[in-house]
Amino acid sequence: MTHPSHHAARTPDKTAIILGRTGEAITYHVLESRSNQGAHLFRQLGLKRGASIALLLENGPRLHDICLAGQRTGIFYTPMSTRLSLSEAEYIIADCAAEVLIVSAGLIPLAEQLLSRAPGIKHFFAVGGEIEGYQSYEAATAALPTTPISDQSAGRDMLYSSGTTGRPKGVKTALTDDAFDAPSVLMQSTAALYGFGADTVYLSPAPLYHAAPLRFTMTVLRLGGTVVIMEKFDAEAALALIERYRVTHSQWVPSMFVRFLKLPAAVRAKYDLSSLKVAIHAAAPCPIPVKEQMISWWGPVLYEYYAGTEGNGFVACNSKEWLAHKGTVGKAITGELRILDPNGHVLPPGPENAGGIYFANAPEFEYHNDPEKTAASRTKEGWSTLGDIGYVDADGYLYLTDRKSHMIISGGVNIYPQEVEDLLITHPKLADAAVIGVPNEEYGEEVKAVVQPLDWADATPAFAAELIAFCRANINHVKCPRSIDFDRELPRHPTGKLYKRLIRDRYWQGRTNKLV
Repeated sequence: MTHPSHHAARTPDKTAIILGRTGEAITYHVLESRSNQGAHLFRQLGLKRGASIALLLENGPRLHDICLAGQRTGIFYTPMSTRLSLSEAEYIIADCAAEVLIVSAGLIPLAEQLLSRAPGIKHFFAVGGEIEGYQSYEAATAALPTTPISDQSAGRDMLYSSGTTGRPKGVKTALTDDAFDAPSVLMQSTAALYGFGADTVYLSPAPLYHAAPLRFTMTVLRLGGTVVIMEKFDAEAALALIERYRVTHSQWVPSMFVRFLKLPAAVRAKYDLSSLKVAIHAAAPCPIPVKEQMISWWGPVLYEYYAGTEGNGFVACNSKEWLAHKGTVGKAITGELRILDPNGHVLPPGPENAGGIYFANAPEFEYHNDPEKTAASRTKEGWSTLGDIGYVDADGYLYLTDRKSHMIISGGVNIYPQEVEDLLITHPKLADAAVIGVPNEEYGEEVKAVVQPLDWADATPAFAAELIAFCRANINHVKCPRSIDFDRELPRHPTGKLYKRLIRDRYWQGRTNKLV
């Protein structure tokens, strides 16, 4: 039973999706009916196998049935970040060659501008309300058959990187000849690693346009479980949903863990989390003290993985493995790890031998319409990288050091900001922290921290001095910030990734920013 269509036939009244804020429940029967109507609409619009659609949708009740309509019609569906600028949205729509654009009614300003900036789009649809110039998706599908189209075939997502270090990169994988309901690799791996199945109740707190939330929730639905969707993450609300719906599985990013741990002790103790069997986390490195506290609180239910939208490798570990190798993101499950120096030579194990992280004998990928970026991600042996830096220990466990593009070179010394950020975020008065390199006439760059205090009243020179002293008391002085700036909120993507380029650009105006 590996598709919602089968579950709709067997258990039509079972809840497939729950909206966390409103409590709206969608059964498998409704999900199946809506996705079939969407499939008929796409065929009616002339979309054939291999065509593309673009989605600009907030977390809501219709995203999954629209994606499933694409999945069963053999087309590529591209959910886009709702935080894109006009130029970024315009670029992605053109790059993926979308013929249909479907937009949430809550995104009116961007949607209206796209009417004249997306010439490749033949049909514009709005979901959840009216947008001038857009047809109602609900009205367009309402009278269409709720039974399957006659020529179902397997479509798939085509996703774009979050663009934290530059323009978003599209990852397009060729369609296969598999049946639309054939088991996927992700279904098999999540069942084996995390016990996903028909009894799974999965809480998804992150935006569904991102690879992990989208793919994991689609997998739960294909296995017949229930997905609980948070329209927007809130730490206490997430705890309440775990208790209310007896959530068994969930997925987070480290910045969410930080928010949990900053809750008052009474709030943290208020909710029953005993149903939670698996709490997966990824997307960014998790500071060791943060993960230690989460395991102490939630128990050994934390599972970490390292992977990317590119799908070129998968590294994972459970709590027991992590406690024995603190700081690791796990061992390779898909692909074989290679750590390379700048000259492409394989480095031996050990923290003193950090280098570029590559996967050998792993699935191949291409950046759509960008052969240069594709080539830059490969070695002559065909090993591929996501652009991260790290090392392996003697047991083969991988540790992330930072992204190559984030490295600071000060007076010829290479400094990776992650260690400093991991330390700063443990300070009880900080909500978030970013460490970057800024211009220095003598050394080329110097280390600066831009931080978000929990209380804006603490944004003072005295507190900045306290933070610098805090760093100098705990790590090598060379790595420590020489100055601290304050922001009311750092430009962090809802998926947990930090848009460092937006912070760096403030300090590199009028200069050539070699770090971007």
